[in-house]
Order: sequence, then structure tokens, then C-alpha cells
Amino acid sequence: MAEKIKLTISPAVAAYVRPGTSLETRLAGCTDAENMESADRLMLLFCLSKDTDPTVRATALSCLENLPTEVIREYMDCTNPHPLVLGALLPLCRNHPDAPTTVEETVSENEPVDVPDEDYSDAETEVEAPVNEDAEQFLSKYKTAQLMGIGEKIKMALSGDKEWRCILVKDANKLVSGSVIKNPRITEAEILTLIKAGIQNDEIMRLICANKEWIKSYNIRKALIENNRTPIQNAMRYLGTMSEKDLSFFAKSKNISSVISTMAKRLLLNKKK
Repeated sequence: MAEKIKLTISPAVAAYVRPGTSLETRLAGCTDAENMESADRLMLLFCLSKDTDPTVRATALSCLENLPTEVIREYMDCTNPHPLVLGALLPLCRNHPDAPTTVEETVSENEPVDVPDEDYSDAETEVEAPVNEDAEQFLSKYKTAQLMGIGEKIKMALSGDKEWRCILVKDANKLVSGSVIKNPRITEAEILTLIKAGIQNDEIMRLICANKEWIKSYNIRKALIENNRTPIQNAMRYLGTMSEKDLSFFAKSKNISSVISTMAKRLLLNKKK
């Protein structure tokens, strides 16, 4: 039987990790964590780094990797820093000479865990988390990617499995991230998740728009219209294929280009004539 490790999470953290939470909410948690107190911020990112979805895991790991040193220090100063969170911070402290050394003195490497399907209440909740081997393997791949050369990354991006694709699509080198989109094993579901996650890579957006098979998907076209990184000429073309319900949504949306919302209003009026 897997070892059980107790976690205590606050209502603020539970809001993003309780069973049934949507992918969009969990992804948003990676960004929203920045506005939380240090203890909740690190606990949320730690929990999300063990999420069942590779995109959430990779995003949370990236956020952990880019934590400001002062946030780590604040967490170390709190009354009861959790040993598993400290374990997640350990490699970060090794990579940042100015980070607190207390982490290395307090903990050794810990096994990754997964947040279980428990009912989170509005009070602080103590839960048991089983060790998750898949999360451990993903973390191992993430660390391996940091040591790989550009050529190795491109080769893995073109042929790797879903977890490798999830890690390398966020690579700063556009040759690497773009190669993920050319991987013959990548699925429409992965492409849709990437678009909805608000990926900031213009080259990836161009490659997605150039793929005629993916563009056949109504949901992908809709997501591309909602993503401000989509070339405006492509978004305008996809707009003409939307239903009246979605055109009405785009006409009122404040989160898309004003050019798109104006065109949506015109198309809506033409449909009603």
C-alpha cells in the first residue's frame, strides 16, 4: 500500500484543487497564486504541480521555478513550512545562490504526491495524499529537459510522448516549441488546451492556424478567436463560421480585439436581416 502523507490546505487553495475543478480554473490557479500569501501561494503551486493534466503540471512547475527569492524566504519564516513543499523548493535553491540555505539544511528530496479526491470544506482541511509515480516521472522529465541541448530537445519535441510535448512546448527556443506542434502524435485536445491556456508564442499560433485539419474543428476555431495571439486575419476568417450564439458572445466580449467584436456585431446583424 502506498505511503500516505498528510497535507493541510486552506480554503483559498482548495478552491483550485478540489475534485471536479475545471481545467481552466486549475490553469488560472497557476497565475492567481501570485496574489496569495506566500504559504498559500507555494502550497497551491505544489498541489497543481501534481495535477493529472500535463499542461497544469508544467505551468505550475514553471511558476515554482521562477519564484522570487523573497517569496521563498517568507515561506521559510512561516511557523510550519510543509516538508513536501520544502522538498519542491530544494532544487530551486540549488539553482539560486542567493536563496535561503535553510531549505537544504531542513529537508532532503521528497517523493512527489498527488492531491486526492477528498471533499474540501471551507475550513482548513487535512487530507492524505498517496505517492504518485506518474508525477515523479513527469518531474524527472522536466529536470532532464533543463539539461538537454537544443538538438536533443528538437528531436524529443518531434517524437516524444504527451508529457515531453507539454514540457517542450513551453521552451523559450522557438525551434523547440514549434517542433512540438509538428509532432505527429499531438492531438486536437492538446492543441485546444494550448490555445485556451493563452500561450504567448506567436510561431506556435501561426503553425496551428496553418494546419487545415485542426482548423476543421469548431472548438479550435472558436478558441483561436478568443486568443489575442491569433493573427487578426485568421480570427476574422474563423468568425464567419461561428453560430449566432457565439457571435453574440464575441460582440459583447471585452477580452478580445475591438476589431473582432465589431465584426461580430456586423455578422450578427446580417444574420438577423
